[in-house]
Amino acid sequence: MDYEVVLVEEKTVVGLMVTTTNEENRAMTDIGMLWGEFLQAGVYDSISNKINAKGIGLYTDYEGDYTKPYKFLACCEVSEATDIAKMVVKMIPRGNYAKFIVKGHMQHAVAEFWSNLWGLSLDRKYSSDFEEYQNNSNDMENQEIHIYIAVND
Repeated sequence: MDYEVVLVEEKTVVGLMVTTTNEENRAMTDIGMLWGEFLQAGVYDSISNKINAKGIGLYTDYEGDYTKPYKFLACCEVSEATDIAKMVVKMIPRGNYAKFIVKGHMQHAVAEFWSNLWGLSLDRKYSSDFEEYQNNSNDMENQEIHIYIAVND
């Protein structure tokens, strides 16, 4: 898997959060349900001050490595967090990230990426990792997703 290390500036995101784990494929179910609520229940549309139309999947608050529980947010970047109601505000910290570009079916390509990443020897920070959905196509089979994995300096 090809990637480049890039410096990402701090981002403020607003969205819905769930605590999950990769054990017994629980994350696939939890994350899928959260995205469904975020997109279909009008949550995404209700967020004010969006920077752009890109959805973000944020993995954060790791309790260890990828085998331990963590929090996942279905969210988007905002210039200011206002009127958040039942949503959560988080910061994606400034730092170095390994940037991967994945293309294909939105769910399948991302799931395959994570399976492959776990076998890669990256010096991961386990602070915040995120998927940025470019939304450059209405075709769910042909999406472009930028995935950022926090790495140690």
